[in-house]
Amino acid sequence: MRWLEHLEEGLITFLMAAMTLVTFMQVIARYVFNYSFVWALELTGVMFAWLIFIGMSYGVRVGAHIGVDAAVKTLGPRSARIVESVAAALCIAYALIVVVGGVQYVYKIYSVGILMQDIPIQSWIPRMVLPLGFLLLAFRFAQILWRLARGEDVHLLGDEAKDALKLKDEPSFGEAHK
Repeated sequence: MRWLEHLEEGLITFLMAAMTLVTFMQVIARYVFNYSFVWALELTGVMFAWLIFIGMSYGVRVGAHIGVDAAVKTLGPRSARIVESVAAALCIAYALIVVVGGVQYVYKIYSVGILMQDIPIQSWIPRMVLPLGFLLLAFRFAQILWRLARGEDVHLLGDEAKDALKLKDEPSFGEAHK
């Protein structure tokens, strides 16, 4: 599934760069040329939505989401694995419920035939990210559940304390470049 990981990372990178570029162009156009692209805000909003819905599955894949896991850390390895498996299964169920609701929502928007306000495309097209993003999220949680079932060491959440301790011993940017 490396291709999916590369696609996910590539889309996130592209969206962040494109949002920055469109916003920069809008600022220059407005304040230097006294002109405004009417579509810029709507396009940036669509790209931001795509960034969020793709980024949430990326966060699950790399263990970057934060959460309260103090109680789980007090459990033994077997009990912690059971709790993490139940949590992953519940996350899959939630994501699939949103996929179903998202498909229904997008279909209704498609049926009505609503156009976006400032960009001449059907509004259901950018809204497809809702079911697609949650389907990708369900897939990422299913990967975690599979790894847990195989006995692999998997963490649903990022460990901020562990990350901070790692960074503590590294020189800061200014110190490293003296």
